[in-house]
Amino acid sequence: MTQPLAVMLCGHGSRSTAAVEEFHQLSRHLRARLPDHDIESGFLEFARPVIRDGLEALKRRGARRIVCLPGMLFAAGHVKNDLPSEINEFAAANPGIDVRFGRELAVDTRLLKAAAERIEAAERRAARPVARKDTLLMVVGRGTNDPDANSNVTKVARMLWEGMGFGWTEVSYSGVAHPLVPDGIRHALRLGYPRLIVFPYFLFTGVLVQRIYDAADAAAGAHPQVEVLKAEYLNDHPLVIDTLLTRLDEALNGANLMNCQLCKYREQVIGHEAAQGAPQVGHHHHVRGIGTDADHAHPHSHDRHHHHDHDHGHGHGHHGAADHDPHPAAAEGGR
Repeated sequence: MTQPLAVMLCGHGSRSTAAVEEFHQLSRHLRARLPDHDIESGFLEFARPVIRDGLEALKRRGARRIVCLPGMLFAAGHVKNDLPSEINEFAAANPGIDVRFGRELAVDTRLLKAAAERIEAAERRAARPVARKDTLLMVVGRGTNDPDANSNVTKVARMLWEGMGFGWTEVSYSGVAHPLVPDGIRHALRLGYPRLIVFPYFLFTGVLVQRIYDAADAAAGAHPQVEVLKAEYLNDHPLVIDTLLTRLDEALNGANLMNCQLCKYREQVIGHEAAQGAPQVGHHHHVRGIGTDADHAHPHSHDRHHHHDHDHGHGHGHHGAADHDPHPAAAEGGR
């Protein structure tokens, strides 16, 4: 009997139990949409099961074809380096299994529609009517030291701005990239719009999303003349599931194309010239599967070492000097 196609949903992982549960919920949606497939999920760091555990579980159940799907929005170090490193290691140890790697969710019209619906829901919760032309939309991205990934957040913001008819848009980041959220909100408030919508362009909750909402609440308290609305992140919106299914089809049918034109590991991007050709090596060994907040009875943090995006020294299998970019905003990160 032919074995069913196996799908491995790959997440980043978080110390937030709520974020881990939301990822598992996404996995359950995927199982419901693919009842004839064998589905597993796992994480790069903190939470369990780790990705290798999920792959081994599929192998034990007889999988001979596995498609690994990144449950991540953009291709920075995790998608370009850490996930391929994990998956290549498993594939090398199991040459009898056809292992394929799908691309990230990327900038997609369905995700833009999902984002618009989250923003519209925030508008419906408003205390008073304010026209879109009198509203500033603040789109907040994760932030990495990969300028290509950061630029995608700006592209999303621009498309939402023009498509929805807002008066202005600003972009900020939760860590590593600038402007950081508090600075971005302060700048936005100076522009004088009577309404500010803060929208985290994230898949799941976690430490970072809560910090974004805390910054929005602080701005609302300090500037009562401005209505500050908090839009929900994408989470398990049905269009997110639809996009994942398309990425699966692309991986199976040969259209699995990552946009590498501005990738700092392939081209000499201004300010990141030394990253070109950096080797593909994982950077999550010291936090792989160490647990979430629920596993620690004491206030335990890995902020000093792990509140950045691990984008140093990544590549596409090239050889060359590793890129150790500084992380000036590392303290602003979190998961």
